[in-house]
Amino acid sequence: MAKTSAVHREKKRQRLVAVHAERRAGFVKVIKDPNATLEEKNEAYKAIQRMPRDASATRLHNRCNITGRPKGYSRRFGISRLVLRRLAHQGQLPGVRKSSW
Repeated sequence: MAKTSAVHREKKRQRLVAVHAERRAGFVKVIKDPNATLEEKNEAYKAIQRMPRDASATRLHNRCNITGRPKGYSRRFGISRLVLRRLAHQGQLPGVRKSSW
C-alpha cells in the first residue's frame, strides 16, 4: 500500500489539471498559432508560467486504483501488476485467464 499522502497529492494534481485544462489549452493554442503576433505569444507564455506547476498534465503519474502503487501500472485495467495478478487468479477480471502451454 502506498503512502496516503502520495495518493492524495496525486489526486490533488488531477483536480488542478482538470481546473486549469481549458485556460491552458487556450494559451497553448495562441502559442502554436502561426498568425499570432510575437507579443501575443509572449503574453501566453507568461500566463502559462504564472499558472501552478501542478496544472500541467505532464506532472501526473499513473497509480493503481486499489493500492496506490506508482510502478507496474497496467493502463488497460487501471491497476498495478500485483493486483492484476491477484484478481486474475481469483477470476474477478472478465476475459483474463492464466496462460499455459
